[in-house]
Amino acid sequence: MLTWLVAALSGVGIAGWLYGWRDGGGGRGSLRWALVVLRAVAMAMAVALLFDAPAGMRHALPPLIALDASQSWTRDGDTTLWHTALNRARALARDSLLVFGDSVRRAPRTPVPADLSTRARALAELALGAGRPLLLISDGELDDPSAIPGFPSGSRITIVPHPPVRDVAIVALDAPRAAVSGDTVELRVTVRADSLSTPPGTLRIVLSGRELASTPIDSLPPRAERTLTVRARIAGPEGPAVLAAVVAVPGDVEPRNDTLAVAVDVARAAGAVLVSTSPDFDVRFMLPVLRGAVALPTRAYYRVAPGEWRQDGTLAAVDERAVRNAVHDAPLAILHGDTSYFGPPRTATTGSLALVAPPSASDSTGEWYAVDAPASPISASLAGVSWDSLPPITVSSKAPHGDWDGLIVARARQFDRRPAIAGVGSAGAGGRRVVVVGASGFWRWQFRGGATADAYVALWGSIFDWLSAERPDARAASPAEGVLRAGDPIRWRRGTSSHDSVVVAVLRKHGDTRDDSVAIRFGGGATVAQTDPMPPGVYDVRVPGGAAVLVVNPSRELLPRTRSVVGGSVGGAAAFGNQRRLRDQWWAYVVLLGALCAEWLLRRRRGLR
Repeated sequence: MLTWLVAALSGVGIAGWLYGWRDGGGGRGSLRWALVVLRAVAMAMAVALLFDAPAGMRHALPPLIALDASQSWTRDGDTTLWHTALNRARALARDSLLVFGDSVRRAPRTPVPADLSTRARALAELALGAGRPLLLISDGELDDPSAIPGFPSGSRITIVPHPPVRDVAIVALDAPRAAVSGDTVELRVTVRADSLSTPPGTLRIVLSGRELASTPIDSLPPRAERTLTVRARIAGPEGPAVLAAVVAVPGDVEPRNDTLAVAVDVARAAGAVLVSTSPDFDVRFMLPVLRGAVALPTRAYYRVAPGEWRQDGTLAAVDERAVRNAVHDAPLAILHGDTSYFGPPRTATTGSLALVAPPSASDSTGEWYAVDAPASPISASLAGVSWDSLPPITVSSKAPHGDWDGLIVARARQFDRRPAIAGVGSAGAGGRRVVVVGASGFWRWQFRGGATADAYVALWGSIFDWLSAERPDARAASPAEGVLRAGDPIRWRRGTSSHDSVVVAVLRKHGDTRDDSVAIRFGGGATVAQTDPMPPGVYDVRVPGGAAVLVVNPSRELLPRTRSVVGGSVGGAAAFGNQRRLRDQWWAYVVLLGALCAEWLLRRRRGLR
């Protein structure tokens, strides 16, 4: 309507400007007004065509019918629910039927619910582009429910709910990516129940087919989630192995989500040794980063009393001489507390060294705030840290010095700046790398969670990564993730001894006789690369310099989940609908040309050019 109003005003204005001052006396007034009307009509139609004004009332288009084609329809092993949803969608579809999940596409003749995710954002963009509302048929378990408000106005969601079933699944497994053979590790396993309560069951820990530990699971109420801590002694040949958590509950209807596995590198000796003479929260939170982010087989020892040492995990008593020998032989040693307990630190070990010296009460200079990460080997990992959000730390009165400063702290966030972390490269430390940390209280970052916890992992992960780079990995590349599920991209970590930007990995799935190859491209000097997702299974990986194991678990669609959306009217975005436009109407051009021709004839009759 606004376009037509502008066109009408423009036509009247142009006609009035052309004929308003001309003399219309002598009985020719009616002819003069006819010229004005014809010119106004012609100019208004020209402006309307220029802006392609609407040529009729808007009417809504029929909705697009979209069917969720994710694997979750088959979670209980029965396809009845899927066929119910498919028949309902086909009955409603006036034109082609869409299916969505991993992508949006036209439904084939016999669609199969095999998508490994349920994402609807691309569907919302397609509907908005078409100007049509959506009728979405799903089980309600969308991965991106935040996309629903972006649906066109007039859209609806129809839920075909799962029937109540008894099912227990393993949803998370927190395990070290590397371990020393003979050590006892702590595993955290999270299980979740479906819509019916479950009887007591059993959780087993299995390494390459051999059971390491077993623990009972109490009954779970509907939709409950529980995390269990299991200690297991790692024992097996050196090399990559598959560590799996397996849950068994009577009456479980879905066996595909009962097992969750990860790849673990079993080593004969520790790749990193952490020793603390004064264990605190910093050590408690530091150790998982060392074991997880850097994937080093790690041992940790704590001094709990003068001359009395305990090993992490089992808390078994350890002779002080054994601790001293472990520090001396470790490729990477972290000394926390009294860093000179075993003598001069740089003579106590032959490998890379991290000296973490928390200030004492008399040595402390109070609370400081991290404000900057200057250019250093660890600065790239800290580039996205929001310094204003970090809690304070306690800094020693003696600032560390080295070839580079890793973290700058300040009082009141601005004044009296000084380094809290410094490092020395190989050339300046007798052929090895050393990092000195003269502060404590970093655990507050991890304890707060969220972005501050990410900053904690980025800080210590980058420190340990730089220190462990002196310990070359003969493999050109190795899997970088712990738990990996079908549909997830495969991330690879570059070997420290590899200088190739393209690494070809040869994979063979267990039970298969055919090899597949994957080109891993580390562009721009990156240490992590990504390749396409792979089907579930255990793969033996061969790369230049060694071998690895890649474990791909079944997709998250098979896990018990609560509905993230409800049925009914949804969407708030404006739908364009269907409306005829003026440029598509033949009569508009006839009116324009007719008005111009009629005006020309009348002007000639009046003697005007």
